[in-house]
Amino acid sequence: MKLSALTQRLQVKWLAGNGDIEVTDVCSDSRKISEGCVFVCIKGANFDGHDSIDEAAEKGAAAVVTQEGLTPENLPEGIAVAETAGTRRALALMSAAWQGYPAEKIPVIGITGTKGKTTTTYMVKSILESAGIKTGLIGTIETIIGEEHIHATNTTPESCVIHEYLRRMVDAGCTAAVMEVSSQALMMDRTYGIEFAIGVFTNLEPDHIGPNEHKDFEDYLHCKSLLFSQCRLGIVNADDEHTPAILKNASCGVTTYGIENEDADVRAEGIEHLHGAGQLGVTFTARIKDGEDFPVELTIPGRFSVYNALAAIAICGQFGIDVPTVQKALKEAKVKGRIEPVKVSDSFTLLIDYAHNAMALKSLLKSLREYRPNRLVCVFGCGGNRARSRRFEMGEASGQLADFTIITSDNPRFEEPQAIIDDIKTGIDRTDGEYIEIIDRREAIKYAIDNGRPGDIIVLAGKGHEDYQEICGVKHPMDERELIASILEEEGRRE
Repeated sequence: MKLSALTQRLQVKWLAGNGDIEVTDVCSDSRKISEGCVFVCIKGANFDGHDSIDEAAEKGAAAVVTQEGLTPENLPEGIAVAETAGTRRALALMSAAWQGYPAEKIPVIGITGTKGKTTTTYMVKSILESAGIKTGLIGTIETIIGEEHIHATNTTPESCVIHEYLRRMVDAGCTAAVMEVSSQALMMDRTYGIEFAIGVFTNLEPDHIGPNEHKDFEDYLHCKSLLFSQCRLGIVNADDEHTPAILKNASCGVTTYGIENEDADVRAEGIEHLHGAGQLGVTFTARIKDGEDFPVELTIPGRFSVYNALAAIAICGQFGIDVPTVQKALKEAKVKGRIEPVKVSDSFTLLIDYAHNAMALKSLLKSLREYRPNRLVCVFGCGGNRARSRRFEMGEASGQLADFTIITSDNPRFEEPQAIIDDIKTGIDRTDGEYIEIIDRREAIKYAIDNGRPGDIIVLAGKGHEDYQEICGVKHPMDERELIASILEEEGRRE
């Protein structure tokens, strides 16, 4: 492809050469520089691509794109150099061009918010595919393209990867795509240039604030709001206090959903909790403004699951999907590691969830409290080489909201597991909560199962979809579902 075709939506200044050359690839990772490629120089927190311009020339790159104000004075000979105002945006637009603008060939649904992104994407995919709309998915757990499942490393990948995935979805016959859009992705222009058919806002709470993330809550909110200046329709949570600020500079139409706000376009009424035979769920009536009301049953618990389902209903309403299809798909929707039930006994319930900070853990435990368990038992640990404050906060949250806590390990990394547990105990000792410490996570889970009582809800928090335990820089295979299966098999009590 001609370099001029890749830069047609960019404003560039040619410092050397011109766009009348063929290029073989677009990349921003210096490790992936190849002969004939165009290398886009990105300045990151720990690495500046502008320092690799000579390397790009030595490896035979056809061109480099630099950022205005960062272009080195001495450029190598024999390589085209284009300068532009922002290379992150340049990478996004050039990647879209390289892949033939796939986001313009199928409707793309982008979902942002602090919580609920992952579950909502899976609910949407479940409904659309039940209606015969083949749907690709990009998210925290994985990317799904047809039958292919690709493990995710970021909630929202780099722009060149997004457009590669979208291209593959189009080629695989997908006629829609749904993706999680993180605040980091919006801040770093990973989705720049994509016009989303639908943008969704779930909720907002303080998170991802600190070094290399967002400088403060206002910046976090602002980045979330950017989605609504690049979508045709915004679907937003009418109950969230931050929704007006999210929509302040929106350029899209707006549809709302909620539970408390009676003016919401899609509402839930008559919420009831289902609890029995080791399973949890929730039912409600979906009230559709200017549409048909209908009952909904979910086999995943909690009020937050109702919000996620309402968002999915509002989204799929834009596709004209009939009510029976929506009902069936929502009842069958499940997400790995998100309040995921694992059948162990008919007398108590065991769940796996990704909650790995105090905010998420509080939300989870409060929701499970609504099911009035005999005991609410929380098994969790905290990651090593992370802020110690998280450990104190999670310990305090579990001590306050769980009846019994089993403190264990969760990715100790380069720290001693016992030191992490001691920090958690500092937090839990601020409460009257009962607890036990068992360093080995398998043994902790075994203890929870062996000591489960009728009516208990036991939640394994922190790992969720993760299938490893990171110790001293090595990721050891460890899937909690497999641990549970081996415990049951060992005890001869698989049901």
